[in-house]
Amino acid sequence: MESKVSEGGLNVTLTIRLLMHGKEVGSIIGKKGETVKKMREESGARINISEGNCPERIVTITGPTDAIFKAFAMIAYKFEEDITNSMSNSTATSKPPVTLRLVVPASQCGSLIGKGGSKIKEIRESTGAQVQVAGDMLPNSTERAVTISGTPDAIIQCVKQICVVMLESPPKGATIPYRPKPASTPVIFAGGQAYTIQGQYAIPHPDLTKLHQLAMQQTPFTPLGQTTPAFPGEKLPLHSSEEAQNLMGQSSGLDASPPASTHELTIPNDLIGCIIGRQGTKINEIRQMSGAQIKIANATEGSSERQITITGTPANISLAQYLINASSADLDPHGRNTFTA
Repeated sequence: MESKVSEGGLNVTLTIRLLMHGKEVGSIIGKKGETVKKMREESGARINISEGNCPERIVTITGPTDAIFKAFAMIAYKFEEDITNSMSNSTATSKPPVTLRLVVPASQCGSLIGKGGSKIKEIRESTGAQVQVAGDMLPNSTERAVTISGTPDAIIQCVKQICVVMLESPPKGATIPYRPKPASTPVIFAGGQAYTIQGQYAIPHPDLTKLHQLAMQQTPFTPLGQTTPAFPGEKLPLHSSEEAQNLMGQSSGLDASPPASTHELTIPNDLIGCIIGRQGTKINEIRQMSGAQIKIANATEGSSERQITITGTPANISLAQYLINASSADLDPHGRNTFTA
């Protein structure tokens, strides 16, 4: 949520993020994008839908408060229409409520719940909507899901009250936004190469190949899949990309948990930003993919470099180093992407 002051008074511009399943997103987009186009035109709000083949997508609605409430009303009524249509083909007698999931910075959830749950109780009683604030933060973020369910009118009233709370209590500190994970695409390892499956084709995947090769240097086992190139018609073992990352993030030697070791890198200050990423997203991604613990030392006065300490198994450290080098290579004009250990 953000408020902006424009010349000539307070013009409140809100940004609300919604978490939706693929089917719900399809309903909002409509045939050839007609539904979302109509919602944008009639509400005056900006409606953006996150990219990707994810089971979940983020729908971001931005605009003046009245435009946001119009967009919300259109979404809630569209979902109710979908429920009515699905019920005409089923034997169910009771109509399920419309349900929307907001994504809210965790630092604002306390104000939304209120002392001893007083605020959330007040919102439930005055609007007739059910409101639930998730206890845990969404993965790799500092945001929580707030689920609202009820009739479209109850939902619209509820969203209005939530927006008032958000504007009165802005988020504290940096917010790491929730990014839904892509659906796991199958990965094949053949001839020391990694391929992702897209439709009927196997597409070479250089990043996964590199990760795979680094992981295999640390293990006495035969690489996953075959060691000879694959021929058409050969059966190859399939792994989801998540499994592949798990396998590559571990040293799969005979000792199930090899001892953790520590490795230090020195990084030029001008490259540290692209390794950390916006609000820490990149470094969190590297931690997750490599399975290593990564600590970045604070900048010291007069020094042009920062110290990075990587802790984990040899395979974890290799993957983390590779990913750090890969992140910074884009920004280094001299192509120096190997740092001093």
